[in-house]
Amino acid sequence: MAQNQYGPGVRMGNWNEDVCLEEERMKEFLKKRERGELLIQRNRKLKKHLVRPEEEAAVFQKGHLSLCMSPDEVKSQLHDELEIPCGVSAVQSMVPTGRNTFIILSENRSDEEEGEVLRYGQNFRLGIVAGLESKMLYLTSEHRTLLKSAKKSWLQEVTLTDEVSHMNCWQVVFFDPQLRMEYEGFPVMANEKVVIYHCHTNRALVVHRHLFLRTYFGKEVEVAAHTYLDSHRVEKPKNHWMLVTGNPRDRSTTMLDLKKPPSEDTLAIEKALGIYT
Repeated sequence: MAQNQYGPGVRMGNWNEDVCLEEERMKEFLKKRERGELLIQRNRKLKKHLVRPEEEAAVFQKGHLSLCMSPDEVKSQLHDELEIPCGVSAVQSMVPTGRNTFIILSENRSDEEEGEVLRYGQNFRLGIVAGLESKMLYLTSEHRTLLKSAKKSWLQEVTLTDEVSHMNCWQVVFFDPQLRMEYEGFPVMANEKVVIYHCHTNRALVVHRHLFLRTYFGKEVEVAAHTYLDSHRVEKPKNHWMLVTGNPRDRSTTMLDLKKPPSEDTLAIEKALGIYT
C-alpha cells in the first residue's frame, strides 16, 4: 500500500486564509503608522508635548505687527530684481516703509473708481510698489497643494505677484459677525479691527505669531490664509487686521500713534468716574 509523503514545502490546512489575514493586518498597521495613529506613536507625541521646555512653549511675537513684503534671502543677494512670486511676512514695526505700505486698488482698476472709498463686502486688491523698476505687486493666494503651501504651517500660502487675476482679490468683512449683514456696503472704517477674506478660496488672512521665518531682513513671522474659528464660530484674534492710515502731519508715524482725544479715551473716562482698577 502506497503511503503519501509530503516534502517540507507542502502547506496544509487553511494556510491561504491565514496568509491573507496576515497581509490585511500588515496593511492596516502600515496605514496607522503612516497617519501616526499607533498607540506607541500617540504616547511618544503626548510625552514630547508634556516635557517640552517652557521657553519653547512661550515663544510668541507680541505687539502690533504689520504685513510686509519679504523677498527670499538668497535670491535677493544673487539678483538685482525681485523674484516673482515674492514672499510676505509680518514684522513688529508700525513705521511706514516701502515694505509695509500697501495701496488699496479696485478690482477692475478703472479710472471711474479711483478715489472711491472701500466698502465692506467689496472686492479689492492690495498692491505694493517694489523693486528697482517700481513694479506693482499684488497680494495673492491660491488653494494649497502638495508642492505649494506656507513654509511653516503648511497651510494656504500668501505671496506677492505682478500678474493681475482673480487670485489677488480680497474682501473686508465687519469685525462683529452679528453685524456683518447690517454693515454690508458701508465704508470700511480705517484703524479699526476687521477680517480680510480671500475671495477665491474664502480663507481669512492670518498671522502665525508662533511660527518664525528667517527673511532677508531678519526673523519675522509667517502670514498665510486660513480661517480660525472659536466655539462660537467667530474668527480668532490671529485673523484680526487693521487697515492703518498714515499720519498726514508726520510721515514716519500712523494714526494709531496719535493719542485719542479725552472724549474717545475710555481709560480717561473710567478714571474720571472712579471706576478704574
